[in-house]
Amino acid sequence: MIKLFACDLDGTLLNLFHTTDDKILAAIREIIDAGAHVAAATGRTSVWYTDGGFEPGTIEAICANGSIIRGRDGEVLKSYIVDPAFLEELIPAFPGICFDCVTSDSILSSNTREVREAGFVTDSPWRRILMRGMRAKASFLAHHRYEVPLAEILQNDVCKVNCRVPDPGMERELHAFLAEHADTVVNAPFNPAMFEITDRACNKGASVAWLANYLGFSEDEVAVYGDGGNDIVMLDRFEHAYATSNGSGAAKRAAGNVIGNCATHAVPRHMVATLRSDRNRTVIS
Repeated sequence: MIKLFACDLDGTLLNLFHTTDDKILAAIREIIDAGAHVAAATGRTSVWYTDGGFEPGTIEAICANGSIIRGRDGEVLKSYIVDPAFLEELIPAFPGICFDCVTSDSILSSNTREVREAGFVTDSPWRRILMRGMRAKASFLAHHRYEVPLAEILQNDVCKVNCRVPDPGMERELHAFLAEHADTVVNAPFNPAMFEITDRACNKGASVAWLANYLGFSEDEVAVYGDGGNDIVMLDRFEHAYATSNGSGAAKRAAGNVIGNCATHAVPRHMVATLRSDRNRTVIS
């Protein structure tokens, strides 16, 4: 039986408005009432109940590409920390980039808000509106400060570093810099226009496996769902893996199983169908 359903959020579990609705919440309630678990597995800085409309005390949360794992009550169960020596080299090397340094309770940006927002100018008008809405919904989740001195950033446990680079030349330089530090960090963005940097050992797959073990489940009792680049390791790791039809080709290949579109609630419908099928087999046996 599947005892842990781990789902990416945007493009996967959530609807087109990047939030929950009655169908999604009803599916989660049915799963929880049956004694199973639902975990959000996302690149978002943090996931808490009012971010997306989840009901309190219902889901675990694997945040920031797996670098922060939270229990149902919000407590941090485990985190992966980016090597401070890497940050001490990275940030001064690229003074024209705004690096968002994510901790378990804050975002410390190395540059100004204006420099940060400049990273989104290459998006289409529709995507800029969409991303602005997503950032507004999550803005209260972490104390976000700008122009934080490097010395202060290094005093914190940074779990993930996000940035967007509008200049193609600087983008190539940053990719080259990260390639030189591949023994320390990994870049696994959901969108190629972004950089999402974590400790090399960190990814959604490893964190879902850690959470399953923490809850007392084996990996074959886990089902995972995703749609993008930062889901690939997770989708490739687990036997029960599903990509949405709106997902990337790489995500679909990694999963090996493709279900419907997030716009038609494919993931909550699939989770409930799996739960009911498992229960029926148990009753029959």
